Amino acid sequence: MKNLLTLLLTFLSVSNFFAQTVSDALIYANDNLSGTARFRSMSGAFGALGGDFSAINVNPAGSAIFLNNQVALTLSSFNVRNKASYFGNNLTTNQTTFDINQAGGILVFNNQNEKNDWKKFVLAVNYENTSNLDNSMDTFGLNPRNSIANYFLSYANPGLFNSTIPVSLLENSFYEDLDIRNQQAYLGYQGYIINVDPNNPADDTYVANVSNGDFYQEHYLESRGFNGKLSFNVATQYKDKFFFGLNLNSHFTDYTRTTSFYEENDNSPNSGLRRLVFENYLNTYGNGFSFQFGAIAKITESFRTGLSYESPTWYRLTDEKQQLLQTAGYNYGIPADPNLTEVVVDSNILLIYPAYRLQTPGRWTGSLAYVFGKKGLISVDYSLKDYSNARFSPKDSFFRPLNQQINNQLNSASEVRIGAEYRIKQLSLRGGYRYEQSPYQNKKVVGDLTGFSTGFGYNFGNTRLDMAYAYSQRKSQQPFFTQGFTDAPRVTTQNNTISLSLLFEL
Repeated sequence: MKNLLTLLLTFLSVSNFFAQTVSDALIYANDNLSGTARFRSMSGAFGALGGDFSAINVNPAGSAIFLNNQVALTLSSFNVRNKASYFGNNLTTNQTTFDINQAGGILVFNNQNEKNDWKKFVLAVNYENTSNLDNSMDTFGLNPRNSIANYFLSYANPGLFNSTIPVSLLENSFYEDLDIRNQQAYLGYQGYIINVDPNNPADDTYVANVSNGDFYQEHYLESRGFNGKLSFNVATQYKDKFFFGLNLNSHFTDYTRTTSFYEENDNSPNSGLRRLVFENYLNTYGNGFSFQFGAIAKITESFRTGLSYESPTWYRLTDEKQQLLQTAGYNYGIPADPNLTEVVVDSNILLIYPAYRLQTPGRWTGSLAYVFGKKGLISVDYSLKDYSNARFSPKDSFFRPLNQQINNQLNSASEVRIGAEYRIKQLSLRGGYRYEQSPYQNKKVVGDLTGFSTGFGYNFGNTRLDMAYAYSQRKSQQPFFTQGFTDAPRVTTQNNTISLSLLFEL
């Protein structure tokens, strides 16, 4: 049984800042294409259409399009395929999960007074997993230039921090008593990955205990979790032309990421580090709140337009972390041991950090749709979100440097979704296309996303069955570690989703 320790940091510390990264903010700022099968099959282009449970998450006015009371349930299969290339070595991993990712109900109250211009009042509740965070990726290769020792060295030496870490602190402290920076230096020092610089022992500077050469490296990542959203919706219809809606959203997240990095070298057969395993465990959980409002207008009986706004989501999050380092090498310790020695540096403690806040960026969506009577329709949505507005707080020394990185690295990104539907009596055939710009200024870090979808639905009268297939692809090149050792694999990520929805009219 692992020990459990809650660290209550009530004074200035850099601990929280170094527990988060720019990419962590995007885990909660990005929404995957999710929801009902009809919604997925048309790539989510529902901002001016409504009449679908997931459309409420694009434009809250969409619930006022419903004609009667309904409930819906969606089951999905999520497959993530990562093809990683690292120094010429390719490896593909697959991760498949199943989930009931949508459930909702809607009540329609029609105004019986025909002289009243307010024709309808609607209440709806809908839950969706807005992001499925289950993923896995394997990477391996022979690195001809860099060792993970540079990661630990970057924390131990001044560099970004403009201060030295006393050797006495790393020799006489306990891991759990240190902040994040000192913890990484502690692991490197206690694991004999870094040593005091013999040329400057009085300056508290450090050097890597690794000789130059080739380094065989493996990296494994596994993540589990979800971002969930529970929407409470109210909407109304004015005359036969205007629809208005409001959502109050409760958000839930539970995300666990485990990584294992292995390195081996044959550069120094009789001295220094030969191999290591560095494992990291992070669990982030919490909740948040957001709101949405929107409107749909019928310009003509066939032509419709919509406009909606989604506020930032204000999250309150908690991190739990654990690290384990195992190394083996020659001439460890004082006096030096000429034999191969193995060392384990295990915190043996699950660190629980104080809760912090994350504000994700808001989003505007404009929509157009044309309905061809009862034969079909075509719809286009355009969304804009400024990811550089994401902010961690409190905005003092805890997060100021990270927020500056977010501002410098991220930018505004637009998304275009196009969907179409064609009806043949009770059968509906659907298709869609989706393009989303990268949130990064440097698109090599994370590239643009492209995707398509297709599906069908069959109306049995009071029951409807919908099925959809959605595909998307995005390239990225994100380093294993955020500083010091920043070599990165080139990854192509493909998402394949199959969804099945059942809808019942009440």
